[in-house]
Amino acid sequence: MFDNPGLISVCVVGDGEAETGALATAWHSNKFINPIRDGAVLPVLHLNGYKIANPTILSRISHEELEALFKGYGYKPYFVEGCDPALMHQKMADILETAISEIKAIQAEARSTGIAKRPLWPMIVLRSPKGWTGPTEVNGHKVEGFWRSHQVPMADVTTNPTHLKLLEDWMRSYKPEELFDANGRLIPELKTLAPQGTKRMSASPHANGGVLRKDLRLSDFRDYGVPVEYPGKSEVENTNPLGKFLRDVMRNNLQNFRVFGPDETASNRLNAIYEVSKKTWMGDFLPEDLDGSELATDGRLMEILSEHTLEGWLEGYLLTGRHGFFHTYEAFAENMPFADNSFDLVHTSAALHEMNPEQLQQILNEVYRVLKREGFLPWLISIPRLIRYFGRG
Repeated sequence: MFDNPGLISVCVVGDGEAETGALATAWHSNKFINPIRDGAVLPVLHLNGYKIANPTILSRISHEELEALFKGYGYKPYFVEGCDPALMHQKMADILETAISEIKAIQAEARSTGIAKRPLWPMIVLRSPKGWTGPTEVNGHKVEGFWRSHQVPMADVTTNPTHLKLLEDWMRSYKPEELFDANGRLIPELKTLAPQGTKRMSASPHANGGVLRKDLRLSDFRDYGVPVEYPGKSEVENTNPLGKFLRDVMRNNLQNFRVFGPDETASNRLNAIYEVSKKTWMGDFLPEDLDGSELATDGRLMEILSEHTLEGWLEGYLLTGRHGFFHTYEAFAENMPFADNSFDLVHTSAALHEMNPEQLQQILNEVYRVLKREGFLPWLISIPRLIRYFGRG
């Protein structure tokens, strides 16, 4: 939803997933949303209480502590709790309407005044039983509302008549005769409730970046080359020209290009980008920030130390049709958190020669995996001062 002011993305987070480091950091994403130019995320934390065989942390703290936690994260939490499906359905519909109305009000105020400030974004905590509407007990062991429902509570239904009857009663509790006709087709009045066209989740253009994507307006990269009269005379930092190139990419694509990295823009010598855009910052500003911090509410450089969160932001930005540049430490080069065939180019400099043979092989394997078929890996070998290219084609 970055640079996508009309989009509200509802993100459901399981309470098991909420215990991971990546999710713990991702809650801070709300501090990078500018309500004037961006859309919004409505997180739904689903607490069903258990993982595979263990309680979840957030489900076992008090309501007051949970509410305080998310208020501290900068959210306004709404709670939908219960076990009656009909009542819960209506509660959820009401809270969704309230939350979306609040999001639109936040955006309307920011866009009408032109003042971008960080609000308390709404979120929803949905608390429902694990294995909801399943068997209450199997062989005297609690199933619904307990971790056993995450597993296979009845694995012997082909040989155990009691369990087969229990399974049948469970399936019949959903009243399939009211949902399907004699031929097993969904009845018309329910079929008409399904979204049509691009309103379907699988057909949403926001989940298919190729539908919305516009080509970047790029300068000729050769214009950024460093003149070399003869070897050994010039001394130039290799990423400095890259920073100038990215500066101009940013200037020419201010609605569909962002740079992502973990507090490394300046140390990677890409700071020419600051001539066009600063680092996104919706938090408090201090007077000393004017002395080199390069912060702005309308910045287009996304910096947070969690590379998992950065990767998630970039993946979402690409999926919704935009373009990004990811620069980082090389600490995770041996196990990159990116999908196969993700990138046109992977760049590294003054690093590969530091790796032992096993590390180097693993890094090159990962680069090959994440590069598109026509992609390239240029790298600078420190001693010969030559650019080498590793291509997939």
